[in-house]
Amino acid sequence: MTWLAEQHDVLLLDLDGVVYVGAAPVPWAVEGIRSAAEQGVRSMYVTNNASRTPHDVAEHLRTFGLDVEPADVVTSAMAGASLLSERVPVGPVLAVGGEGVSWALRDKGFVPTADFDGDTVAVLQGYGPTVGWRDLAEATFAVRAGLPWIATNLDFTFPTARGPAPGNGSLVRLVADVAGRQPDAIAGKPQPALLQEAIRRSDAQRPLMIGDRLDTDIAGGSRLGIPTLLVLTGIADLAQGRAAQGDECPTHVAEDLRWLMPEFKGSPSLLDSR
Repeated sequence: MTWLAEQHDVLLLDLDGVVYVGAAPVPWAVEGIRSAAEQGVRSMYVTNNASRTPHDVAEHLRTFGLDVEPADVVTSAMAGASLLSERVPVGPVLAVGGEGVSWALRDKGFVPTADFDGDTVAVLQGYGPTVGWRDLAEATFAVRAGLPWIATNLDFTFPTARGPAPGNGSLVRLVADVAGRQPDAIAGKPQPALLQEAIRRSDAQRPLMIGDRLDTDIAGGSRLGIPTLLVLTGIADLAQGRAAQGDECPTHVAEDLRWLMPEFKGSPSLLDSR
């Protein structure tokens, strides 16, 4: 048994900045994930991006040559729908966001709707590239009426090829400012619901959280008390990793996912060379 399989049974992998950037895979990501699979370690893909369905995400990852099924993908919309199922009976839910939000609601037995009326039982708000004024107005009406309100995540920006654009957190803030209250719960990292959903679905006993952001990926894993690996292929750099404090301090730091390969385990975490 290799060191990886001895220490971990499931990898919880963030997507953007870890597995891919835009449409292209991150160098060494595919090789590292394949190596983990050969060692008997499953990969689960966890993303704060609520716009796509797990089927769409899995299809994207398969274009890289990865063996991925929809069951290997957990989105913040899925975690948000699970949070709703603990709070309200099945019924119409105002779905703000992309198809991933509506899919997640249907998967839990809810009926996604674009209109707030007397039958609406809750609001699930996530990112979607076509979210407009009417969607935000309907959400505001429902939230002001006191309906349970779950936000998939609070990422203030969303990465695009042209640079950062307003993310779901920006639009949640708008609704909160107008409605005069905050969401009842947040599904995405660093809050625990998303990672808990992935651990539950994979039956992970010794998970490792892998990400490129300290404030979401690493903090999310730390708050659950699981080991974390910061890879320097996305947002955070080595200096930030070494200077991190509290729940943003990673267990390990590596240049990329070659760290998952048996032949590279001889290289210590970059934190060890401080």
